[in-house]
Amino acid sequence: MAREKMIRFLFRFLGFWILAGGFIALVVDGTRSIAASELVVTPARTAWTSLSPSSLEATRAAISNMAPWAWADLVGPLLDLPLFVLLAALGLVLMAIGNVRRRSRYQVS
Repeated sequence: MAREKMIRFLFRFLGFWILAGGFIALVVDGTRSIAASELVVTPARTAWTSLSPSSLEATRAAISNMAPWAWADLVGPLLDLPLFVLLAALGLVLMAIGNVRRRSRYQVS
């Protein structure tokens, strides 16, 4: 029981920080958009490339070796999404996984 609570807390904790990262990416894109007087969004692929291009290439090679279709059909389109959308979705999913289910007090057993 305690282990389950700890794992749920870990999912909520990581989800919260990833969601916060998505919000920060949204603020950065908003600031760039205001400065450029046009809509500017940063794709996740661009952000990953600027942080660590070698890890992006290693990940692409590893996924392509396991399932050649996965990079082109699944991961590639996800990396073309704006960074804030990808981080927000991942954060919300992790928070939902860690959510504690509460039984309704009106539920009949």
